[in-house]
Amino acid sequence: MTDLTTALAEFAAGSVSTTAQARIVTSLSALDWLAVGRAGADEPVSRIIRQMVLSESGAAQARLFGGGDAPLRAAALVNGTISHALDYDDTHFAHIGHPSVAVFPAALALTAWEDRPLVDLLEAALVGMELSIRIGLWLGRGHYQAGFHQTATAGAFGAAVAAGRIMAFDVKQMRDLLGLTATRASGQKSQFGTMGKPYNAGLAASNGVEAAQLIRNGFQPGADALEGPFGFGATHLGADDLAAALDGLGDEWLFESISHKFHACCHGLHAALEAARDLDVAEPEVAEIKIKTHPRWMSVCNQLQPTSGLGAKFSYRTVIAMQAMGYDTALPGSYSDKICADPRLQSLRDRITVEADESLSETQAHLSLLRRDGARREASHDLLAPMSLSDREDRVREKAAKLIGGDEADAIWSMLRTGGRAADLAERLTD
Repeated sequence: MTDLTTALAEFAAGSVSTTAQARIVTSLSALDWLAVGRAGADEPVSRIIRQMVLSESGAAQARLFGGGDAPLRAAALVNGTISHALDYDDTHFAHIGHPSVAVFPAALALTAWEDRPLVDLLEAALVGMELSIRIGLWLGRGHYQAGFHQTATAGAFGAAVAAGRIMAFDVKQMRDLLGLTATRASGQKSQFGTMGKPYNAGLAASNGVEAAQLIRNGFQPGADALEGPFGFGATHLGADDLAAALDGLGDEWLFESISHKFHACCHGLHAALEAARDLDVAEPEVAEIKIKTHPRWMSVCNQLQPTSGLGAKFSYRTVIAMQAMGYDTALPGSYSDKICADPRLQSLRDRITVEADESLSETQAHLSLLRRDGARREASHDLLAPMSLSDREDRVREKAAKLIGGDEADAIWSMLRTGGRAADLAERLTD
């Protein structure tokens, strides 16, 4: 076996020393994943995928967002898809992927089915999400730019390892698991903007559960499927960056720097929204606003005059105008056709300009506000700027409360922090 497969398998199967911060951030991501999944349970893609699985009348092994039970891998498919339906889940910018929606559906299905404690769920999920980030770094940015969706590709390996850890796989089984997952991991960026994007997350979760079940039953895959000349890296334009993937593995938890979404829109807009939040922009005072952002976002989320709620989620001018007018950008319901048609919002939107600035990173934005009284104020924000654990907890819990209600969010958070059974958490997939 070559270096990457061996190192990842040893990490995945071995004892781990987690930090307090990694454990808390994992619990916050579990709460965040549950909240966005429940909020997205009635989306069209959610109804379609859930109905397909329920119509097959499989073994009732795992709970589904929105109600019903299904076989383990089918539940992972449904819950991964639904929790990404709103595209409101956490993101790791090191490899541009969404770890939680691939890994938590797999880990929860298995730990609940085996009636394991929540601590087993959280540890397996942390290891799986960390490994998905490491795989993403090994593949490199070129893999993403070529059209592969890291949430689906790197995420499948994370889901598989989380499942394998719950099944107590040894190093050889983990090596086999990585090899088998290599022939299943898939997902294209061409699905972005369609139901296919959340489906990619569901595929990752389901592929991970399926591969782990097969390995547990003695399935023997190709030995060089991850790194060989015809392996996943070579055939999926991987950069083969071993240093990026393995540096600090087992000692440093890259997952600690996960970015949680606090606005229900494209992540490319969030730095600007956070800068506007710092400025405390209010519509009656605005003469003009200038936004500077990284050039890559100009073709992603700079729709100038969207007429739909979906379009608003990809429009700097619209979301900043919404925020200035007091709309809560954390609520999916704020992005509506009616709000886009509001003449007052359109008037404010037309006083906002957006410019590309190559000196900014992809996670940065700069705002300049000219007030009607002639005063000018400026603010910048970087999504990678350190956030204290207490601030992160406050904002994730506030977001969850808005999506599923304060009492429910508090009850889930208490369960995650004080322990209990994974099966009890699975019951919270429905209200």
